[in-house]
Formats: sequence, C-alpha cells, structure tokens
Amino acid sequence: MNNPDPARPVGFIGIGTMGAPMVRCLHRAGHPLMIHDIDTETARTVAAEVGAQQADSLAYVATACDVIILMLPNSAIVRAVIGAPQGDGLAAHLREGAVVVDMSSSDPMETRKIGQQLAAQGVVLLDAPVSGGLRKAVAGTLAILLGGDDSTTCERITPVLSAMGQVLRTGALGSGHATKALNNYVSAAGLAAACEAVIVGRAFGLSADVLVDAINASAGRNNSTENKLKQFILNESYAEAGFALDLMAKDVALAAALGDAMGQKLPGLSAARALWAQAREGLSPDADHTEIFRFLAEMPEQDTA
Repeated sequence: MNNPDPARPVGFIGIGTMGAPMVRCLHRAGHPLMIHDIDTETARTVAAEVGAQQADSLAYVATACDVIILMLPNSAIVRAVIGAPQGDGLAAHLREGAVVVDMSSSDPMETRKIGQQLAAQGVVLLDAPVSGGLRKAVAGTLAILLGGDDSTTCERITPVLSAMGQVLRTGALGSGHATKALNNYVSAAGLAAACEAVIVGRAFGLSADVLVDAINASAGRNNSTENKLKQFILNESYAEAGFALDLMAKDVALAAALGDAMGQKLPGLSAARALWAQAREGLSPDADHTEIFRFLAEMPEQDTA
C-alpha cells in the first residue's frame, strides 16, 4: 500500500458551522488544502480566506488528495459522498493508499461497513468525531476521538488532526463514533437532569442561581451545571451555546441504537432518546440544545393518577 504524499493537499469536505473553523485551524498549521461543499458560495468564500483550492467535484478531491477529511451531518450523507467503487463519489476515484477520515458524528455500525468497502480498494477509513462545540473548533482545542484498525495510519494522521485539537485514540474502527455518541448521551442526560432540577427548585421557591451554586459545590455538578445553566439557560441566551438540539437528539439516538445493536436495551438510553426526539419535534428546527430547558418548562402537567 502506498503512503499518502505530504506534498499533496489535505482534502476537506463539509464547510459548515464546524467545518469552516476546522479548515482555518488546518490553514494556520500550514497544511495545503482543497475544500468542497455542496454550498459552493460558502466553499468559495472560505477557500479565498485561507488560500485553499476549491474543488467543484468529489472526483477532483479524490484524485488530488491522499488524505480526505469529512465533516458531514450524518452517516447517510457520508455514505453518499463516498459512493460505490463504480459511482460518482470518492470511492470511484481514490487511489490505493489514500486515507479518509470521517470526523462527522456517524453511526459506528455503518462506519465499519464503509471501512470494509474501502479496505477492499486499498483505502483506509478512520473515524475521528469531535467534541467541544463551535468555540473549541475556532480555538483549535477540540477533543478528537480517533478510531482505526491501522495503527500506523493513525499515527501518521495524528499530526494533521492535532492542528484542530487534542487527539485521543479510542480503539478500532467505529470506536470514535461509538465513544462520541455515548459521550453525548451522558451530556444530554446530565443537561436534562440539571434543567429539571432548576424547574422543580423554582417551583418550590428556590433561587435558581443559588441552587446552581449549591449543585456545583456538591456531588451533582456536571458539565451542564458548570458551563451551561448560568451561561446560556438562566439568562435565556440559548443560541450562544452553539450546538443544535437536532444534533444532540441525533447523537442520543445513535447511542440508543448502538445499545440496541449490542443487545443492551437500557431504560435510561430509551428514555433519553424519546425525550430528545420529542424536544426536536416540539421546538423550532434551529433550536439550540440548551433550549431543552424551555421544552421541559413548558411541558403540560402529566396525569400520573
């Protein structure tokens, strides 16, 4: 198998809310870049900003780049972008020895299937989803959860990924996506519990600020009580948190689906999947994940008789 040529540009597909600042981090680290997005105007703007090449087609990215990063909404779109060996996607044009890094929040079971397809062509797939949100993407301090079956390729690709954050090896292919989904399930469950505590506390007559301070000085503290309640929820500046509720609901659903696939139909996962799905349906399509507080606070009283 050939090694990726470091003189060739790093391909980056998906120049969205997270992808654009990640591209800027790669540029600051000195990596030559080729970018592609179905939103050609956004791709053109970012390409001009960082001096990257803009590719008009997936085929051009595949032929020009030995390392290609994907930052896409879900596994279905990842599958469509990669395509079949005889199709219009990347797979039909990748050379042997190329490396595809899926940094999307994808389905770990689907990631393994795609990895098997690419391996048959002599192409290595790695999964490297990120945690930390928009602010850490801008700062280049994301947590990057790297999974892959080829340790040598993981080592070779780490310096590229390190331009965007701290790389944590999670295990075999699919382990990064599994870790990300499970992490976000824990985060979502903690956020919902923190919001419910504030709602009940207010109804009792407690000061929300005092309650949050008490939780953060006690055993109940978590990422949401420390970094979300006062910063975005109590002052109702939800959108500034910078992570869509739709994405959180998707990640919780992925975690629950992974549990189902492993024969672990656990009650907390099932309840969280249902709650976040209801919130996604009940709030606006562009709601931030912190707006789960509004959804919970405005839920009609449940008849438990």
